[in-house]
Amino acid sequence: MSHEIQDFESEVIERSRTVPVLVDFWAEWCGPCKALGPVLERLAENAGGRWVLAKVDTDRHQQIAARFGIRGIPNVKLFIDGAPVNEFTGAMPEQAVVQWLNKALPDPLAGEIVRAEQAIAAGNADEARPVLEAVLQKEPGHEHARVLLARTLLEIHPDRALELVRGLEEDSKEFPMVDAIRTVAGLTEKLAGVEALPGGTAKQTYCEGLQALARFDHEQALQHFIAVIRADRYYDDDGARKACVAIFKMLGEEHEITRTYRREFSSALNV
Repeated sequence: MSHEIQDFESEVIERSRTVPVLVDFWAEWCGPCKALGPVLERLAENAGGRWVLAKVDTDRHQQIAARFGIRGIPNVKLFIDGAPVNEFTGAMPEQAVVQWLNKALPDPLAGEIVRAEQAIAAGNADEARPVLEAVLQKEPGHEHARVLLARTLLEIHPDRALELVRGLEEDSKEFPMVDAIRTVAGLTEKLAGVEALPGGTAKQTYCEGLQALARFDHEQALQHFIAVIRADRYYDDDGARKACVAIFKMLGEEHEITRTYRREFSSALNV
């Protein structure tokens, strides 16, 4: 249960070095404070120790309020490692506070995510998958884990990959990678009906690019798609350009293949 702080240095600054401390700056006369306070207390009780709540009456602790620039209340600041790292002002409904906390708090599964990312970067998708599956067992809604797992499954289980990223749209910070995953899945599906693709001199090269993409031979795919861009810029509704952008996104800007082909891609577009 939260309580009014007695010693700000020990109860907030020092304690935040071991656990995030959410500080509720409030006052007895403040109506919105009385609405927000019980929400924060309820969430703190159910936080399972992931973070703790401290309350600071700005009338009783005017020096502390001035020290942290409190001009309007309720003001809520999240302290980590001895310093405020995020805040909001004004009363918010409980679900909005939950969403804010989910973004503001450190990810308790960050270590597992880093392990998975390192395995993926090293080309060891088989090593990354069980780590990501375990993360999603603990937190099914973990968007970054869902997207990482989808990337590792795109080649072998594209249907599950697409299911994992279902519902992640432009309001998600993961959307650029989600868009790349959907683009690759949609392009490789075209191999099942190549006869429906437009005719023309670029068709054979485009199909070879799709085949390379389906087997995740990114370098060969880029070579073919860039050749299509040079021959027929808008073939298959700009499919070659979309494929190149998706490949670059999935590999990352620092990947050797991206660095090798990014300039050639730009040159082809500007012919």
